[in-house]
Amino acid sequence: MIIESSRLINYPILSLHMAGMIAKTSELIVDPNDLKIAAFRLYGPEVGTQSGDYLKAEDVREFSSVGMVVDSSDDFVNANEVIKLQEIIDLNFALEGMKVESKKGSNLGKVSSFMVDTDGFFVQQLVVRRPFFKSFMDPELVISKNEVIKITDDKIIVKDEESKIRERATKEDFVPNFVNPFREPRLSPADSQSLDEASKQ
Repeated sequence: MIIESSRLINYPILSLHMAGMIAKTSELIVDPNDLKIAAFRLYGPEVGTQSGDYLKAEDVREFSSVGMVVDSSDDFVNANEVIKLQEIIDLNFALEGMKVESKKGSNLGKVSSFMVDTDGFFVQQLVVRRPFFKSFMDPELVISKNEVIKITDDKIIVKDEESKIRERATKEDFVPNFVNPFREPRLSPADSQSLDEASKQ
C-alpha cells in the first residue's frame, strides 16, 4: 500500500496482547542512506514508562487502515539501546523542506511530503512543491525514488527535470490482506439471512 507521509503521523499502534491501542506515532525517522523509515517516534500511555519511545519499522507485524499492529509495548525501544537508530536520529534528517535540484543544477522546488510503501516502509515518491515562478504550470512534481541520484546535507539531486512525473499520485483504497483482530466481522446480506433462518429453527 502506498500512503502519504502525513497520514503516518498520529497513526495508532495496536497491541495484540492488549487488544487495543497503546500508542500513536509522532515522528517518522527516515534513513537518508536508503530512504527507508527506520523507526517511528511514539507518544501515549504505554510510552516512556516501562518501555521505550521508539518503534522500529521492522517490528511492525501488520499494517492496516486502523493502525499498525505489534505484539506489545515490549517492542518499543529507546534510541540509545540501538546504535544504528541513534546514529540516524543524530543526523537530524528531515525530507520535508529539503531543496530538490536536477543534476544540471535546475531548482525544482522543495519537498512538501512523500509517499511510503507500507510493505517495507521505503519512501517511493517525493512530492515537490514548485518555486513560485514555475508553480503556474506545474504546482507539484511527484518524483520517483529511482530518480534520486544523491542526497546531501541540504538538498536532493535528481535526474533531468523532463523525466519527472507531473501528476500527483492518486490515493488507492486500502484492502486489508489479513484478518484484523481489532475489527468486528461484517456479514453479507446472505449471511445475515442464513443466521435469521437458523435462529428460527
